[in-house]
Amino acid sequence: MEYLSLAEVERIARSAHAGQTDKDGHPYTEHLAAVANGVAVRGGSDEQIAAGWLHDAIEDDALTGDWLAGAALTDATKAIVDALTKRPGEPLEGYTARILATPGALLVKQADLAHNSDPARLASLDSATAERLAAKYRRTRELLGLDGDTA
Repeated sequence: MEYLSLAEVERIARSAHAGQTDKDGHPYTEHLAAVANGVAVRGGSDEQIAAGWLHDAIEDDALTGDWLAGAALTDATKAIVDALTKRPGEPLEGYTARILATPGALLVKQADLAHNSDPARLASLDSATAERLAAKYRRTRELLGLDGDTA
């Protein structure tokens, strides 16, 4: 099977998330690019970089689980995307346990958390939202064994 190239995965992710914005009103694709780049600078594989581009696609309903199952992606990339997809009502402990149990997923989540926790991003939000998110990201890093890591 011929797998999608990283450029193709990027195009799919950008198209799927077109028109979406983050909590500060910036194009959501900026976050995806930052995560994919964060994976790359951390030495991630092409499979992990692809997952970085797609890490929120199912959770945000930009793409479907059926799309992921049938996509020309490696099983490793599919598993990482699945691991990073939060389930409705799922406790944070279950979510982080799944990430830890999935080879390659922790590095992608580390890049995601680093971008989400960027002080400049948090500073642009209202203080209550910024404090709530900072606490959530701290707890997630703690459960993943990434205490204090924002790089």
